[in-house]
Amino acid sequence: MAYQTIKGMYDIYGDKYRYFEDIDTLFKHFADLYGYRMIKTPILEYTGVFKKDNDTSDMVTKEMYTFTMNGSDYLTLRPEGTAGVVRSFIQNKMYGGELPVKLAYIGEMFRHERPQKGRQRQFNQLGIENIGHKDPLIDAEVIAFGYFFIKTIGLSSIKVCLNSLGDNESRQNYLQALKEYLQPYSQELCHDCQERLAKNPLRILDCKIDSQRDFVKDAPKMIDYLNEASRNYFIKVQQYLTALNIPFEIDENLVRGLDYYTDTVFEVKSTHEESGAQSTIFGGGRYDNLVKEMGGPDLSGIGFAIGEERLVILAQAEGILQELKPGIDCYVINMLDDDPYALEVLNILRANSYSAETDYYHRSMKAQFKSADRKGARFIVIVGEDEKKTATVTVKDTLNKNQISIALSALIDHIDEMMGEEDE
Repeated sequence: MAYQTIKGMYDIYGDKYRYFEDIDTLFKHFADLYGYRMIKTPILEYTGVFKKDNDTSDMVTKEMYTFTMNGSDYLTLRPEGTAGVVRSFIQNKMYGGELPVKLAYIGEMFRHERPQKGRQRQFNQLGIENIGHKDPLIDAEVIAFGYFFIKTIGLSSIKVCLNSLGDNESRQNYLQALKEYLQPYSQELCHDCQERLAKNPLRILDCKIDSQRDFVKDAPKMIDYLNEASRNYFIKVQQYLTALNIPFEIDENLVRGLDYYTDTVFEVKSTHEESGAQSTIFGGGRYDNLVKEMGGPDLSGIGFAIGEERLVILAQAEGILQELKPGIDCYVINMLDDDPYALEVLNILRANSYSAETDYYHRSMKAQFKSADRKGARFIVIVGEDEKKTATVTVKDTLNKNQISIALSALIDHIDEMMGEEDE
């Protein structure tokens, strides 16, 4: 029997692996620019890390991979990054130093949902968490990190959507008003939302079914229930985004998919025609209560998460990743039979940090030239009997088509010089 991958999980290899690698490298660069330190948390955590009392989100109620160990401890495969990072923040007493603590992560997540384009059951996320202090400037800077990261990749068709869920007081006032408004329509709600009406009616605004009903669209808006402190906080966030030249629009129905958000919530969406229903590139928000609820001090945090699969799809749709298709630095055409000279040349190139490939089948020169072309070689290095006898190599520049015979000892200096001219 030939085994296949589990539904909703897939292999990443070849060019696509390099695409993910390139995105990860750029993300780490941005983390350095903004002062975030990388963190890696376990893929497997106790279920309580992710599942909170009265949490009505689809992720918690329907999508988590949860099982028991020895019939007692409930364990869950990591469905999102924030809760694990907060757990680590508390467990390792990171709050004992200077605040806020700024952490960034890259890792696999798992959710048992219906697989579709850009959404798998095992998927990769990039994310940041800024924990320990609450200020509109931090909110704006977190959004700026993600926005300029996406712009640097090259995505052009994007928009920033912004909303406020208010502080605890504003949120409770709104939930009460929303519940009273929706109560007469309770029998028209889907089964899940009938339960949400009692526990957290905010989730109804995010329901794929009921959010499209006219009476839900006409429901009271959170922004009308913000107290003065929350309203001023939200205004300042907008002022900072404007100062950063980040265009945004207010989306009064934006609530995000997790129950722990307060105050600022945001999404950056693709407006490209290829994005379809899965238009959100990344999203996040502030959480005032999560650290305390998980047993830590009363500290606020804010963060976002980016789905890499969706990012790769959109970058391909805009033709960005095709332009960045990786090639090798050198292809060594080997016209010698059973002689280590070509291997010596390969070793010199690799020892000097140049990627290099060669032929292992003793094919014709024509066939090897074709292989070099397929691999996107920047330089072709030819070795044959004449080159071996004179300790030389023949180097062909695939960009300008120039070809030169040089001493093997001068090979690296020559390639360094040619690469240097490109960078100028």
